[in-house]
Amino acid sequence: MKKFSLSHSDFDSKFAFTFSLMRLMGFFVAAFVLCSVIFSVSIVLRDPPSDAVLREPSSLTPLFQITQDLDNDTSDSVELLRDKLLGGLLVDGFDENSCLSRYQSSEYHLRGLSGKPSSYFISRLRKYEAQHKQCGPYTEFYNNTVEQLRSGNFTESSPCKYVVWISFSGLGNRVLTLASAFLYALLTNRVLLVDLGVDMVDLFCEPFPDASWFLPADFPLTAQFNNFSQNSDQCHGKMLKNKSVVNSNVPSFVYLHIVHDYDDHDKLFFCDEEQHFLQEVPWLVMKTDNYFVPSLFLMPSFEQELNDLFPNKETVFHFLGRYLFHPTNSVWGLVTRYYQAYLAKVDERVGIQIRVLEKEPGPFEHVLDQILACTLKHKLLPDVNHQQDATNSSGSPKSKAVLMTSLSSGYFEKVRDMYWEYPTVTGEVVGVYQPSHEGYQQTEKQMHNQKAWAEMYLLSLTDVLVTSSWSTFGYVAQGLGGLKPWILYKPENRTAPDPPCRRAMSMEPCFHAPPFYDCQAKRGTDTGELVPYVRHCEDMSWGLKLVDSDTYR
Repeated sequence: MKKFSLSHSDFDSKFAFTFSLMRLMGFFVAAFVLCSVIFSVSIVLRDPPSDAVLREPSSLTPLFQITQDLDNDTSDSVELLRDKLLGGLLVDGFDENSCLSRYQSSEYHLRGLSGKPSSYFISRLRKYEAQHKQCGPYTEFYNNTVEQLRSGNFTESSPCKYVVWISFSGLGNRVLTLASAFLYALLTNRVLLVDLGVDMVDLFCEPFPDASWFLPADFPLTAQFNNFSQNSDQCHGKMLKNKSVVNSNVPSFVYLHIVHDYDDHDKLFFCDEEQHFLQEVPWLVMKTDNYFVPSLFLMPSFEQELNDLFPNKETVFHFLGRYLFHPTNSVWGLVTRYYQAYLAKVDERVGIQIRVLEKEPGPFEHVLDQILACTLKHKLLPDVNHQQDATNSSGSPKSKAVLMTSLSSGYFEKVRDMYWEYPTVTGEVVGVYQPSHEGYQQTEKQMHNQKAWAEMYLLSLTDVLVTSSWSTFGYVAQGLGGLKPWILYKPENRTAPDPPCRRAMSMEPCFHAPPFYDCQAKRGTDTGELVPYVRHCEDMSWGLKLVDSDTYR
């Protein structure tokens, strides 16, 4: 048999061939594995799988998750700061502990702001804050103008001019008139200073950084505030009546009487011609119980500025209110404790604000009938089943909290008992709550006003709101909350009106005593028909309110 044998050289050649083949196969395998890895990574980074798919850990998952978490944390922080500052309305830098509500309010106004403030409005607020810091109490400019006021000699023009707001009327009126006075100050490049009254420090935090808005106690005119009237020699209306307004002779101060009883001469304040004279006066002292903002929008000299500040006209008080009015810590404690106890853990919050303009305290049956007719007709509250003692509901029923505010407890008790004694036809669970029932308005009492301010704020935190006609209490709540309420019509002859209520055109308050005068034509006119964004109020036919002009053209 012939033996098969390899020479040494043949063996080396065969071995080299085999080794090369193995290396080539290894290269292809390694390349295939590498391509697979690269493909997998590209898929993960391009289209990260959902939590339901991404179950098995890999070397890439922790890195991807860490990067994503960091991005989310940064985004959340920016969003939180943006909400905290209300889209730029507020500035950072205040001592948070001195006024907890300033930066915490966004946690309770769950809907956020109603609309976005214009960049121009925000820039004007920052400009005003700088002006207030320069001209505020006890600054050099303030001291100089006060000295001129005290001496009665107005010798030179100062870069700082002022509007002094006199604390006057009920709390709802004070909030609305303060917002009006601030807007007027903004339009005329003045600094607003606020009369302390009896309780203003206990109600509102300082709104401006680095300088107080409260008028110093030693202001030389303070002792005269209670005596200022239409008959005062410094009253603008009386000066016009006596023809004593002379542009060449500028007084050191002028008293502006914009109270509901003001006359035709006082109302000329809303004419551009008179604004030309007033702009030279260093001190304007204002007493008012009116939200007079709608009439400012009818003045040609302010028209363009107001359009730039508020492209959407119905947001004026909403933005001014959220910027200016922050409850003090004592009031904020009343708000947050009540909210957490009764309103926080429900599916929906319904606010019902009741103001009865009767001499007797009530409760009145026709008012209760009207409240129920409104809320049941428009399905704000569920009806009850009088034929059943209980319902067989499966799962977790929807919950509603009804927050009622009134000087009387009678309406609250009736509504509460209705939802306790009978089941709802929808299966919803309804809780009814009323923080206080003071019996009658006590404007000069500190705790009474603190409770009233807390209740206005609580109403602004509801999802749906029902308010009473003519009530400034309700106007404040709807404006702060950015809510278009259902307005209860004013009853006549102690009979529930039919229909019982209607939806508001806008969230703006009503100007109860507007002038009906065309300054240019110098004759009477219907000022509710001049421009599309100033309309007559739903609850007061002669009143004026701002509306969204795009909706009501």
